Amino acid sequence: MARTGSGALLSLRNVKLDSFLKRNTARAVYERIRAHEPCVVITETINKVYMHVVLSDECVYLAEYPPRTLTEAFTFRRVRDIELVNDLPDFLHGRSRDLCQHIRVTYLTDKPAVRGRDWLRRDRKVGLPTAAPPSRRTSHCPAITYTLEGHPAQRSPAELPPLPPSRSASCPDPETLGLVGVPHPPDRPPSAAPSAAASPTSPLSPASRGVHLPDTAQVPRRIGSVLSRLLRKDSASGGEEREAELHFYAVSDASRLYLHLQSSWNSFIIRSTLSLDPLHRTRCSASSDSGTGKRVPAVSWERTAHLFGQLSCELLQEGISVESLYLLLQELRTAAQRDVTLRRLFWNSSELLDFLVQTLEESVHGRQSLSGASAADQLLLSTLIAQTLALMFRETEVEPARLNLLSAKKGVLASRMLRALMCDAELRTQDQRSLTDGEALLAEYLDAACSLLFELLLLGHDASRCSSADHFLSVGWILRVLQPLPQTLSFIGYQVQQVVLVLSDPHESFLSPLQSVVLFQRCRLLLACLQYNEQLAQHLRSHFREEFRYSVKLSCAEEKLPPHYPISQPTLHLVEQILALHQHR
Repeated sequence: MARTGSGALLSLRNVKLDSFLKRNTARAVYERIRAHEPCVVITETINKVYMHVVLSDECVYLAEYPPRTLTEAFTFRRVRDIELVNDLPDFLHGRSRDLCQHIRVTYLTDKPAVRGRDWLRRDRKVGLPTAAPPSRRTSHCPAITYTLEGHPAQRSPAELPPLPPSRSASCPDPETLGLVGVPHPPDRPPSAAPSAAASPTSPLSPASRGVHLPDTAQVPRRIGSVLSRLLRKDSASGGEEREAELHFYAVSDASRLYLHLQSSWNSFIIRSTLSLDPLHRTRCSASSDSGTGKRVPAVSWERTAHLFGQLSCELLQEGISVESLYLLLQELRTAAQRDVTLRRLFWNSSELLDFLVQTLEESVHGRQSLSGASAADQLLLSTLIAQTLALMFRETEVEPARLNLLSAKKGVLASRMLRALMCDAELRTQDQRSLTDGEALLAEYLDAACSLLFELLLLGHDASRCSSADHFLSVGWILRVLQPLPQTLSFIGYQVQQVVLVLSDPHESFLSPLQSVVLFQRCRLLLACLQYNEQLAQHLRSHFREEFRYSVKLSCAEEKLPPHYPISQPTLHLVEQILALHQHR
């Protein structure tokens, strides 16, 4: 969770839940919690109950309102889609109904869908709403017959005593289950906590598919809680995988639950896919000593802040050579890969960010001579800066300092970063050997620049859904900054061309984890251009019309992306959307 220097939570908007999580979870679990928010929950065993949704970097938990137990709902590894449903839930009324965000999470489960008794069932209405139509409509909630992971909700009367009609086992307000009304959340926005996704402590294992109490010695097993009974089913019996759905109804106009879910999912699929690369896994490994295999103690917040301050001072010293700058940036990148705390500290001051953006401007566009550095050295330095900045964005979306820093003075720093990224994708030199070497270095830079632009677009998607006028850093704003630059068409054209090359050649082998991540990021960039900027969309349609009509095939993407990569299914979904947009026009 987000912490100040003294270790207290930054967000005090729900002290009771924060205290419960800190008291009843292991440190390794608590440090990996990214955000939490109350909302109405519908699963295969929970029917319209107001609960806390708690997000970590690998899974989503549910806790009663007020919290008594913590239960794993699903892991991001099993998620297939997270989408907003445009409807008006019939169990909400008044302003809550108008402001409600209905979020549908589709995930895979290997538990059988067997019908049985359900103590929470109050009606037998039709199924859940389908994909969002052009206008909002009334939704009807289904009869709930399964447990969270698909277990039959069957209990004998002796095992599960009947509930009195005036009280819910998981929510003290009887109106929640009676559907007369739903408890209103606090007027203030829901609490959130910055990411701890890359904590050097041991990761939370997603092996448990059903109910998961992070630490059974610490989380109390309330025998009287019917919800915890239902959710602690025996997970030994498996079956064929099937899709299940979980529905969240956020009834606050300041809700950021959908954004947190999308961001956590994106971060997870990128991180877990890259972890399949042995070289990347070695670079990021900080939990054990490679020589002895012993655990390395977690570095405290204070120690990390001290080391980061020292490294920042060395980077900002005057007269630093290109070689020293490169080595220090390598050290910063490696440390940020291993510890998310350092990434959070990075956004507390604009000094280092401004220095990196200025150095990127100089090295990419040659505004000044970097101590006589060659063109190759400048490309290497530019690549390292872009990689480092992209890493600093990852899993820090709930840091208020990040948005404040980038939106200050009408987004001057963000605009400079975007302009510095753009470069011509073609080298112009008469030396053939220099051309070959330079093309390899330029390709590496363009990959890194695409990753950074991808992170900025995620920031834009977040801002696009915020009602505040201060959050102007939308996807449309980002593309409007880029569109008039002379290098933009060459830069984006190169990224699209790489997508076409990968998805039109059926003879190449499987993509590596890194190649799969870059393909995913390029598809997100292409989709953003097609959806949010008419000029860029028209350019892409006119220059790549034939390629996307005849060459790019979804079947080719399916052959290139190994099914065990967590990023494969989301990438295929993006390719489907891109092809649909081209065919529609």
